[in-house]
Amino acid sequence: MQGAAVIIVAAGKGLRMGTPVPKQYLDLRGRSVLARTVSSALDCPDVGGVLVAIHPDWRAHYDKALEGIADSRLLEPVAGGAERSDTVRLALEALEPLGPETVLIHDAARPFASPALHRAVIGAIRDGRGAIAAEPVVDALWREAEGDCDAPVPRAGLWRAQTPQGFPFEAILAAHRAQAGQKALDDAEVYRRAGHAVELVTGEPDNFKITTAADMARAERIAAGEGRMNIRMGHGFDVHRFEDGDHVTLCGVQIPHNRSLSGHSDADVGLHALADAIYGALAEGDIGRHFPPSDPQWKGADSSIFLAHAGRLVAERGGRISNLDVTILAERPKIGPHAAAMSARVAEILGIGADRVSIKATTMERMGFIGREEGLGCIATATVILGGAA
Repeated sequence: MQGAAVIIVAAGKGLRMGTPVPKQYLDLRGRSVLARTVSSALDCPDVGGVLVAIHPDWRAHYDKALEGIADSRLLEPVAGGAERSDTVRLALEALEPLGPETVLIHDAARPFASPALHRAVIGAIRDGRGAIAAEPVVDALWREAEGDCDAPVPRAGLWRAQTPQGFPFEAILAAHRAQAGQKALDDAEVYRRAGHAVELVTGEPDNFKITTAADMARAERIAAGEGRMNIRMGHGFDVHRFEDGDHVTLCGVQIPHNRSLSGHSDADVGLHALADAIYGALAEGDIGRHFPPSDPQWKGADSSIFLAHAGRLVAERGGRISNLDVTILAERPKIGPHAAAMSARVAEILGIGADRVSIKATTMERMGFIGREEGLGCIATATVILGGAA
């Protein structure tokens, strides 16, 4: 399997909220909780497959909940066990024939974990270490005694665990097999019992687990806000002249050519136009404002730095990139054979799905400086969705 596997634990009966069906199958503003959770995982470009562990009594509800998701990475669900740890072990066993290198384990009732958070946890899995999403405790803590404050508890160094939690696949499977039947707080405890280290990755405030009716009301408020999103569009345009060389770099992909592009950085007109389009959607100026060409540190820089920075500005404002549309203006080289690789590279830089990135090209019918093959140009459009009313 290419990319990390994701196990979504939905096997519990989950009827503590007093609802007729488990919480993961409840409607949340037109989509089930589970569908939102699965879609977020699939929107992460580093995810190679998603496996949902379900209680067999609720198979019909599972099918209905996910009927609108047509993604080949969504695998046939597996039946869970009596305890959560049993469910995870059974799901890991089901994934073993696919041979993933890493795996994320995520609660079905956490529908707002972003694709970026999935990616951050995946990126922290290395050298045998696991990684979990978590948030530092910032509130005062008290030990209770018969309903009264008894003694304060120091909060320094305390974190609240979230999911996803990620691990090297073979090591977490071995840990669960060795500890079958033993209870644990979460998969991080199982992994640490086996002698491995687990890194803390800063989580997200909205990545809470729906457990009570109050949690569901909070989720409704967040989902309702999606209908009042601040939709922004931006345009970017860039040109660079040719110089002596043997390749051009376009949208992060090196393409063999009898000329190269001249510029202060790597002269990637595709990434430059895209970054400017995103900056434009945010009313944040252009690349030159953030990375002045007069600054020698950007001489020959990889333009992915600029695009990644624009993407971070979107995330910092609580937004997301809905889609990107790129038109490269060139007589040569031919862009079509490389378009898919370009889409994948842009998606990788920004942590979004490649299906949100359109790459195409047109010639200038031999007119103008591009038609005379003196250089290349690019036009890009970005649609960005920010939280809150416009």
